[in-house]
Amino acid sequence: MLRRNARLRKEYLYRKSLEGKEREEYEKKRKIRKALEEGKPLPTELRADARLKNAAELEDDNTAVPRTHIDNEYAHAGMVDPRICVTTCRNPSSKLAQFSKELTNVFPNSQRINRGGMKLTELVETCRNHNFSDIIVVHEHRGQPDGMVVCHLPYGPTAYFGITNTVMRHDIGTKREVGTVSDVYPHLVIDNFTNPLGERIANILKHLFPVPKLTSKRVVTMANRNEYISFRNHMYNIPKGVKSIELTEIGPRFELKPYQVKLGTLDEKHAEKEWVLRSFVRSAKRPRLGEATLD
Repeated sequence: MLRRNARLRKEYLYRKSLEGKEREEYEKKRKIRKALEEGKPLPTELRADARLKNAAELEDDNTAVPRTHIDNEYAHAGMVDPRICVTTCRNPSSKLAQFSKELTNVFPNSQRINRGGMKLTELVETCRNHNFSDIIVVHEHRGQPDGMVVCHLPYGPTAYFGITNTVMRHDIGTKREVGTVSDVYPHLVIDNFTNPLGERIANILKHLFPVPKLTSKRVVTMANRNEYISFRNHMYNIPKGVKSIELTEIGPRFELKPYQVKLGTLDEKHAEKEWVLRSFVRSAKRPRLGEATLD
């Protein structure tokens, strides 16, 4: 298993190293296709390369766009249901343990484990060996959940979020109002993730959920408002003879604030950072999920 993981990791890094070369070839083939469509002569520097001309003529809409390591990260999304490991920091409080338990009700096919004294390298390796697709680690400050890390396996990415305004499901209302926990796969409502950074964050979060059935009456909402992602979990019902929809919040509810995305797993200290929120360094306009681009 160790040799297999090492081999797959080398293959992943090799494919990632070829992206610059593939992007350069893509630009050359794009110039050739544009010249052929407009009926103009080929650029002088590309006339001698017959291989690129033949490749440009044989490409279709699917093969014309270069693939990146981001495409390989979620290559099997939709075909295989995600399997998530939910855990906490060491020595969690009772409230953090309760919060991690409620997260297993939010994410289908998730399993909560006790962290104990397990190191991050041991945690990641154990989850790889047991075919988990993602790891969620929640942290706390003075008994209040204040952080969540989402790590996609086997090779990343890893997203870091701050958590605020956490409300447990039994604090939302009475037991009758909250209702029972449903195990059905939810529909997703993803709102206001309009730029490359927002799409990247939404892509990481949405692949924690499997594809739902059309008859599912559960909805998970992730809405971006002023750099905070509002997370809500509802069940809906349509009474007979009534045109309106009854919504029941089943919780938990919280706000997520992303502050880092890195191209690697949780245990890789020197992994490449794809995006970092530097609130106290940049004096210009700060990056927002609906406006900025990835660094």
